[in-house]
Amino acid sequence: MAVNGVGIRDVARLAGVSITTVSHVLNDTPQTRVSAETRARVRAAAAQLGYGPNRAARALRTNRSGLIGLLSEEIATTPHAGRIILGAQDAARAHDLTLVIVNAERESSGGSHRDDVQTLIDRQVEAVLYATMYHREVSVPANLRDVPAVLIDATDRDGLLPAVVPDEVGGAVAAVTHLVEAGHRRIGFLNNVDDVPATHERLVGYKQVLHRHGIVAEDRLILQAPSETRPGHALAREVLAGDDRPTALFCYNDRMAMGAYQAAAELGLDIPRDLSIVGFDNQELIAANLFPGLTTVALPHYEMGEWAVEMLVHLLSGDADHKRLPDGPTRLHCPLVTRGSVAAPREPRKA
Repeated sequence: MAVNGVGIRDVARLAGVSITTVSHVLNDTPQTRVSAETRARVRAAAAQLGYGPNRAARALRTNRSGLIGLLSEEIATTPHAGRIILGAQDAARAHDLTLVIVNAERESSGGSHRDDVQTLIDRQVEAVLYATMYHREVSVPANLRDVPAVLIDATDRDGLLPAVVPDEVGGAVAAVTHLVEAGHRRIGFLNNVDDVPATHERLVGYKQVLHRHGIVAEDRLILQAPSETRPGHALAREVLAGDDRPTALFCYNDRMAMGAYQAAAELGLDIPRDLSIVGFDNQELIAANLFPGLTTVALPHYEMGEWAVEMLVHLLSGDADHKRLPDGPTRLHCPLVTRGSVAAPREPRKA
């Protein structure tokens, strides 16, 4: 938002600081490390340009609060997915908006969260971001339709709200293509058992790559279990036990990949000399700390938060209509993060 045609970017440019620093100074954000000299320079620049962040006065004058709500379903307590919040905060600050966060427990029913949404509405937010713990389809509460809203890492069962999700198929294609390009033809897939979009779409991506390269997708190389370390270990032991074992494994997530590492060690298989492994999620506490480091696919958490705020700003501008909204959820690229767990296959040892 701009005051008298002057925006926060103008103040940041004149003061020679970031937009975030200007926001912290003018809003007296507590516990921020900004020197007295920088604070004085920011306030002088704001005074020179006639810019003031008096939100209460602005709300009375424009009937706008400058607040947007983020209803986060457990993601505020999930370190890797907390980047959704960071992306949303950075984008909100760039538009001189303030993010109000409500963290809610996941509801097994699909989650109406009506009371949580009402909490945000009662605080006069202009719009709401609704973020789920993992990519899934949800039934949104009726009162979420009372304000502009965007879904993050979820799709609306009725298909009425804009949504942003990871490109699960594309991420799987990147992972399996990396293995094929390394020379692997027998590639196992340790998949999740839950009926969620990622389970189905990552399988689609896996099969697409095999088909494209003339490789038969063998049922015995595709196994399912809960997407945790112990089930991943059990599945890897099972698929690696035969004489015609796969030379590579694509794992639904990094936790299952960690289980596969353990199974490989127990079977005397060296990674990546005897077995290549690729995960999904790029949970750095796991992927970067395995030995060798796990090649994996990153989920675009930061980018999803950023995209969702930009969509809210578009909706709040008043010029958005259904013809200009995305047709279905927007799918963001999931990049491959290469580390040390993939190498060309070698000839199996002879008995």
